[in-house]
Amino acid sequence: MAVTIGAVAKAAGVSVSTVSRALNTPDLVNAATRQRVVAAAERLGYTPNPAARSLREGRTESLGLLIPDITNPFFPPIFKAMQERAKRQGYTLLVADSDEREADELETIAAVSKKVDGLVLWASMLPEDRLAELAERMPVVLVNRQVEGVSEVHVSLTDGIAQAAEHLKAYGHQRCVFVDGNGNRPDQSRSKSIRAAFDAHGLSLIEIGPYEPRFETGVHAAPLVLAHQATAVLAHNDLVAMGVLHQLAALGAAVPNDISVVGIDDTLLASVSTPSLTTIRIDPDEVASRAVDLLIGLVHGRPPALPVVQVGSRLIPRGTTGPARRDPRQ
Repeated sequence: MAVTIGAVAKAAGVSVSTVSRALNTPDLVNAATRQRVVAAAERLGYTPNPAARSLREGRTESLGLLIPDITNPFFPPIFKAMQERAKRQGYTLLVADSDEREADELETIAAVSKKVDGLVLWASMLPEDRLAELAERMPVVLVNRQVEGVSEVHVSLTDGIAQAAEHLKAYGHQRCVFVDGNGNRPDQSRSKSIRAAFDAHGLSLIEIGPYEPRFETGVHAAPLVLAHQATAVLAHNDLVAMGVLHQLAALGAAVPNDISVVGIDDTLLASVSTPSLTTIRIDPDEVASRAVDLLIGLVHGRPPALPVVQVGSRLIPRGTTGPARRDPRQ
């Protein structure tokens, strides 16, 4: 028969509630008692029953992650890292895709929220009032979406973009294009950061878009980039950058001899493309750990000291950037 928590309590000479606290919230029990309980549990081979604990505490021991596009190669490493982080803390992670549509996001939240203790919403399309209302009903962490009073993990591209602008400036680039893949998302911080960084380095920046952040967007944008006679292009993400590279090759433009290309995210695509893609790296493990830890803290009634947790970025120079060709109009 399975060893019960009562047997552990008897062996350790403490109450059942003390055993529960020692194993589940050890900070609430003094060190000597905790060690005695743990030793008794190990000696008897006691294993907590997660299902019983969930029923007792009214929890599902599951967390939800809602992402905008599961086909984007940026997200699988995020999901895997979050899953591992959650698992280490006794939680299962459920993932769903909103397909970048507000209606789908609402429908998915309605279905998933009944099955999880808290939600991580990545680049949510919902209005601020909806998100604030949801956060009042259950623990919610936003990623790359700022709503007053709602906990957020903010992926700051400031350093990475500044490094990209500095990198292009050093190579002699002056006329650049940004392919905006923000679609109709409420958060416009990416394009604002890019404009500010390129202005600060004295680089001319032409923006095209906004489009959806997909491979096809890069294919569509490539001839527009050439039409503007730019010597460098910064794409919204690696997926868009891969579309740009594909179509530039089809149009006979050499990278980086004729034009330099920079992506954002540092997905697997960036390192295996030919030439390998210069990109701005976002660390999936750091984003995952921050988001999961923040959400589990909220689930257990531990609000963060600061409402916004920031994760940085950095440039990874590779083979798609090089010296600018001479502007033919000069």
